[in-house]
This record gives sequence, structure tokens and C-alpha cells, in this order.
Amino acid sequence: MMFERPKSGEKAVLVHMDINTRADPDELSEFHDLARSAGALPVGTIMGSRKIPDPRFYLGQGKVAEVKAMVADAGADLAIFNHSLSPSQERNLEKELACRVVDRTGLILDIFAQRARSFEGKLQVELAQLKHLSTRLVRGWTHLERQKGGIGLRGPGETQLETDRRLLNNRIAQIRRRLEKVESQRNQGRKSRSKAEIPTVSLVGYTNAGKSTLFNRLTESGVYAADQLFATLDPTLRRVELAVDQTLVLVDTVGFISNLPHELIAAFRSTLQETVEASLLLHVIDAQSHQRAVCVSEVNDVLLQIGASETPQIEIYNKIDLIAGAVPAVERGQDGRVRRIWLSAASGEGIDLLLRELTEFFSRERVQKVIQLAPADGRLRARLFELGFVTSEQLTDEGGWEIEVELSRRSFERLIVQEPELENRLVA
Repeated sequence: MMFERPKSGEKAVLVHMDINTRADPDELSEFHDLARSAGALPVGTIMGSRKIPDPRFYLGQGKVAEVKAMVADAGADLAIFNHSLSPSQERNLEKELACRVVDRTGLILDIFAQRARSFEGKLQVELAQLKHLSTRLVRGWTHLERQKGGIGLRGPGETQLETDRRLLNNRIAQIRRRLEKVESQRNQGRKSRSKAEIPTVSLVGYTNAGKSTLFNRLTESGVYAADQLFATLDPTLRRVELAVDQTLVLVDTVGFISNLPHELIAAFRSTLQETVEASLLLHVIDAQSHQRAVCVSEVNDVLLQIGASETPQIEIYNKIDLIAGAVPAVERGQDGRVRRIWLSAASGEGIDLLLRELTEFFSRERVQKVIQLAPADGRLRARLFELGFVTSEQLTDEGGWEIEVELSRRSFERLIVQEPELENRLVA
């Protein structure tokens, strides 16, 4: 008798194994939050420890029997594992437990699928799901597994699998083409901001650290924010006026989490490009969390993977309103530059410190230069005006021009590389 996988279910048995490590209550708590965020109703939790995972079931035979008994007693529809399972492990567990099995990757993908709102976000999630599914096609066709082999033994089972793979690969290629168009539009937006010398500040951090609440506080917008994992999935951009002549674009991005599936990092690379291209990262940290050091490390690991580890970063220790005796504060490094800001996005405490430091940061990152051009330097003069860097211009007695420019330090360094002769024209 073949097991038919149910199409849906909410009652879930949660399974967590500590592999060659000590039990961590915060990790188990996060696992429960993930399950509830996906819409599951946990009816029991099985815990254990092993030195290495079992190659067939990930669990040992005794634990498999324990999970099976709990699934049967609770009438659970699925078993959720807080680990990444191989396709064969997932398939073996489903046959043994007689219920649907979801691993950590599938769980996070499901949450992302529920939270995606924009066209781009939905495409990115679907791409990640299809790539994850591509390694697991065979389990949906267990009743046809015998229909494969050499000459004379090729039956409808293999034909169906080949058809599925072809349709899946066609859909993946279609999604990638659509995402390329969306990414092209994003690149045009970035070029426009770069040309206008508007810096981008990206909010990054572990999921549920309070990024969206801080985003709403700074931009006075109504982006959805809730006390749950991955409340925000799609990136949102808003302008923030720091001073009369200082404007920046603030970007709210998806939250990170430990063991973030590689499929998601790859699929969301175009969205995370906003973070890569940012002038500054505000790394939002839950100051009250006992695991904040681990969360910071996880976020920095993802930033390294996407190529944003060298971008300037200010750590924002959020939720000080939940810590007795904590007050807003700014911590600086030995070079005098701000390293950490303690604040509460929910209550507004310390927001004035953040705005002051952002104003100082971008004031310091801008340079003013005087350039003297000869009459033969008309091309350079046109180039400076084209880029929008010129603040004033005067004619010289020799028929040339004395031009004042203002631009970001990064743009100035890039301009010198592109137009090396400008370095000899600098007056101040």
C-alpha cells in the first residue's frame, strides 16, 4: 500500500535534534515561532541529540518510532524538522511516519510564499521553491518507481518524471527572464539616485529585530510591522530629509535567520543588491535578546555572501524600552566615528541621536573642491555639469573656468579614476 501525501495540514509535530552540540532553548523557541509563522499548530515536540545524523532518517530508529507514535496519537498532519533533510531522508521519513514531512528549508520557503506581496517577491519565492522541488520530484511519484530501468523496462513513470522536470525547468527559465527585466528596472533606479548624488541607507538585521518599526519611525510611513518572523519580505524604499540640503533613501529589507536556505540567498540576490549598493548599513539588533551575538554573526555571514561586508555599518541596538535602566546612547570607536546607537524604534527614544549621526556621517562623506579648467578643457567642464556636481562657476582671465563642485567622497574618487587629468586641475 502506497502512502498518499496530504495536500494540506496544520497540526504539526516538531522535531529538533542537537547534532554534536548542547541544547539551546533560544534555538528551539525560534523553531516554534517559525512553525507558528507558517500557520502550523504545534501539538508536540520531540527533542534529542546525536553525534552525527543518521544517513537514512536523520534520526535514530528509536526517535523515528517516538515521532511516529506522537503523530498517530495527536492526529498530526505533518512533521516539521528543524534541519535541512536530503531528498531521500525526507522520502524515507514520509513512508515511515505516514504523514507529510517538511524540513527547515521548506518551512522558511513556505513562510516567504505567504508573505510575498510584490510581483518581484512572488517570482523570487517561486524560483526558490522550484529549485528546492527539483531535487524532490521523485517522491511525488512513488507508485511509479518500479517503472524505470534499461531497454524494455522504460515505462510511464520515467516519462512522467521527465515531463515534470522539463516543465519545471521551463518555468524556472521563464521566471529568471522576468526577474532580469525587474532587475533592469531596479538598476535604472539606482543609476538615477547615483546621478542625483542621493545616498542609500539599507536596514539589515536578524528577523524580528525591529527593522520595519524603525523604518516607519524614520520615514513616517505605514509599512507592515508585527512581532513575528519575516513580517516584511519585499524591500521598500522611502526618502528621508535629514536637513535642508541633505536627503537619503532608506531601504527596508528582508530579515535574516540562522541557516537561511541557500536557495533564498540566491533567489533574493537582486533584491539584496540594494544592500550591496548602499552607502551605509544600519544593522538593527534586538538589544534584549540573549542570542544577539549569534544573530549579529549570522547577519554578517549573509552580508559576506552577498558582497556587502565592506560597506560602512552602524549597529543599532533596538528595543531598549524593554531593558530596565537602559537609556539612549551613542558609542564611538577609537577613530571617533559612531559604532553603536542604543534606541527604541517603538517608543522613539534615541531616534534624535540616530538622525544626528546620519547627518554627521553624510556631511563627512561629502567633499567640496575647486577645479580650474583651461579653454581646451571644454569636455571636462561639460562632464562635470552632466553629472550635476557643479555648485558655482566663474570665468578666468585666461578664458577658462574656475568651478566649484560638491559630491560624495566615493563619487569623487570614482571621478578621478575616470578622468585622471582632473587631479592636476584641482585648486583646493
